[in-house]
Amino acid sequence: MRKNIQQLAAIVRSFSGSSRGNVAMMFALALIPMVLGAAAGLDFARAMLVRQQMSEALDAAALAVGSSKGLDQAAALALAQKYFNANFTVDTGDYGQPTVSIPTGGYNSSGSVQLAANDTMPTVLMRVAGIDTLPISTTSTVVWGQTKLWVALVLDNTGSMSQTDSTGTSKISALQTASHQLLTILQNAASTPGDVQVSIVPFSKLVKVGTGYVGASWIDWTDWQAAPPNPSSSPSGIPATTGPGDSCPWTNGSDGFKCIKSPTSTTQTSTIPSSGTYTGYICPSQVNTYTSSGSLAGKGGHHFNGCYTSVDAGTKTTVSSGWGASCGSHHNCSCTGSGSSTVCKATNYNHVWTVNATSTWAGCIMDRTQDYDTDVTTPSGASLYPAANDDNCPPASLMTIGYDWTALGTEVDNMTANGSTNQTIGLQHGWATLTTGAPYSAPSLPANTTQYIILVSDGLNTQDRWYGDGSNQSTSVDGRMSTTCTAAKAAGIVIYTIFVDLNGTQGNSTVLQNCATDSSKYFDLTTSNAIITTFNQIAQEITAVRVSH
Repeated sequence: MRKNIQQLAAIVRSFSGSSRGNVAMMFALALIPMVLGAAAGLDFARAMLVRQQMSEALDAAALAVGSSKGLDQAAALALAQKYFNANFTVDTGDYGQPTVSIPTGGYNSSGSVQLAANDTMPTVLMRVAGIDTLPISTTSTVVWGQTKLWVALVLDNTGSMSQTDSTGTSKISALQTASHQLLTILQNAASTPGDVQVSIVPFSKLVKVGTGYVGASWIDWTDWQAAPPNPSSSPSGIPATTGPGDSCPWTNGSDGFKCIKSPTSTTQTSTIPSSGTYTGYICPSQVNTYTSSGSLAGKGGHHFNGCYTSVDAGTKTTVSSGWGASCGSHHNCSCTGSGSSTVCKATNYNHVWTVNATSTWAGCIMDRTQDYDTDVTTPSGASLYPAANDDNCPPASLMTIGYDWTALGTEVDNMTANGSTNQTIGLQHGWATLTTGAPYSAPSLPANTTQYIILVSDGLNTQDRWYGDGSNQSTSVDGRMSTTCTAAKAAGIVIYTIFVDLNGTQGNSTVLQNCATDSSKYFDLTTSNAIITTFNQIAQEITAVRVSH
């Protein structure tokens, strides 16, 4: 810098010594604004560089204060100056020594800190014009209680979550503890109610949305209300002569289901009721066959929601005649004549499928029709959410996005391990809770709000609506899962995935690892208690103090 000034002075002296006409005078007059302009440009460029350094150093100081809770203002200011000095690398001799201050009202020990830095930078060339210094200032604000987050907790509630590690802690109990702690951290991270909101999606093969949605327009009742597929030759799979007192027309061995005593009973019966309210009712029970093809495709574990009535058709069918004729196994049958003229006729019945009231629905939903099962397309027509009724309905219900922390905690307590693993349906509903419109009608996303899904599962995908037997890993279910993950991330959702693999017996979950937004957001845990520490780590990451300017 000094060399440049000396060179400029030499040029000025050479022109000032010229004797040719008015060159010296003209040059002197023209030189004044030129020198002042060059001087100002140089010193302002220096000031911009200093301000940038000050801003970066002040951000570091503010983050240090924000990460050190419980300080009074004097201690906060001392810490800020210390961090500023450590990060301000400019030569203070040439550029001045900035000072840090906290403006009036700029420090809230539970919410934010605002710092200001001021410098009086010595000029170099502007001194020619009598300007010896330039004032430089900058501010930085860091918040740690104004986090704006929407977090969907997608939590495995399958049967294997009841397993315990070497400490005797079950995975489901550790998950409940971890979830409570996470909810507390998230609640405390919001300085204004609603800045942080959470949804909870317990899942197994199904997701329980709750019976409060029984009248929702986005639910498809077709499968829930459907009669059994025709397993035999007659129109309903039931012989016309079958009625009250006769044997159940189905067996587990042939068709995958038996008869139950009434529309809402789970008690099996081998005989159609012949008295009482449900006289003549033929009520199929549960499908035990798991298959992706044929008339029972996708109905494994399904309970039928209705019964066939037996209404006397006013006609009879001859079931036997001649010597030795008898009614055999037909309960509603009579014989006339004798000897070779004996004729035995059984009553014919019309079997009418009578659907249970939807008020008997347990509140569970199964996978949407492919490929709507992997996205959040607004439900209509084929993309409606099908009501389900089978033994994989989780006890705990989905909670939509909100900040009723007591209700969220209560639902965490309701979680119970039951059923097979379908991570896809949990993820899809978690994503849906963060989306405006049906089914869960989330409000418009506030500005500067980050959306997260935290998916916890302890096993490999074993079963969905179409694939798997509930015991072994299904690559087909994994494929649905991968498609859902890709779509959710493309929509801007940040995904954390946690694989709880006690003692490392199952190895890595590739589908969960690939589902995470990046490698730092995938966790492979081998103990139950690690769920708690991992949730705490994630909570600190997503609620971390940050510069807000």
